[in-house]
Amino acid sequence: MLNQIRPAIVMLALFSALTGLAYPLAVAGIAQMVAPSQANGGLLRLKGKVVGSFLIGQNFASERYFHGRPSATQAQDPAHPDDPSKTIDAPDNAANSAGSNLGPTSQKLVERVKADVAAQRAAGVTGPIPADSVTSSASGLDPDISPQYALDQVAAVAKARHLPAERVRALVQAHIEDRTVGIFGEPRVNVLLLNIALDELSSSSSSSS
Repeated sequence: MLNQIRPAIVMLALFSALTGLAYPLAVAGIAQMVAPSQANGGLLRLKGKVVGSFLIGQNFASERYFHGRPSATQAQDPAHPDDPSKTIDAPDNAANSAGSNLGPTSQKLVERVKADVAAQRAAGVTGPIPADSVTSSASGLDPDISPQYALDQVAAVAKARHLPAERVRALVQAHIEDRTVGIFGEPRVNVLLLNIALDELSSSSSSSS
């Protein structure tokens, strides 16, 4: 009996040390060397205060900011704190990553997309509507948008900020990131980084005027 228990205990201790300690430490160490910013959550600080993560989308509702991709994440309904089935819409809720799970024949999805398209047309967008401006992702937390979606928002943001549209457009162009190593993904604009730069542009414009 003891001859059977001893090897089992040794193997349990060995693999617990390997998979529960050595492997996580090795992965964490490699991540810190290769991509320290991403490994630490991509946190951005302004004046010593964390304002967000460039890896996770944030809900910018003000017309003074560029908006991210639609998000279908939800949160617990505060009116029903003891019933987890009761939820409310909470865009870019990092604690509850999820997609809408609405199919292409869903009337709710069709109505929402039509409303988003109408809102963009009313804002002056005349060209093709970018898909990412009216559809949510599987995670609901995309930090990036397509360059075209960002450019489509230039006129509205510039008007709200009382800034020349050319300067805001140039800011967007400067924040377009190419495909990863030139082949992976698509060109994109990080919304949080763009909005931080937008605040800086507004501050510099105000101080110079």
